[in-house]
Amino acid sequence: MRFSNTVEIRRSPAEVFDFLATPENIPTWNHAIVESRGAPLGPMRVGTRIEQRRTQPSPGREQLEVVELAPARTLVLEGDLGPFHGTISYRLEPVPGGTRLTNDADLDASGPLRLVAPLAEGRVRASVAENLEVLKRTLEAA
Repeated sequence: MRFSNTVEIRRSPAEVFDFLATPENIPTWNHAIVESRGAPLGPMRVGTRIEQRRTQPSPGREQLEVVELAPARTLVLEGDLGPFHGTISYRLEPVPGGTRLTNDADLDASGPLRLVAPLAEGRVRASVAENLEVLKRTLEAA
């Protein structure tokens, strides 16, 4: 399943990136995640692992790894996201008055879920879009 969502945020690319690149911030804008932390501690870099605890679509723990990072421009994560495995990228572009943030997802399901994953694509994409709107509101209110 592949999809993309874009949102414009009235904050600089550096501000948006810094917020995104702090794993502890994820629960503030992603409704499915209740706990998130980077390992090792310290600034995020390629190879940093993000360990998360999610409540939706079902409770579980997951681990992502930073595979690409360019401050104020790109953050790419790979690993487990609920029932999927894949890559999530955040691309930031300066626009007048702020930042255009594009979130691309390339997710694969395994086992029996593989058969019904195409039916869930619209719902998953909409859920991610809602999270990005919360991210936008959070950053613009700061």
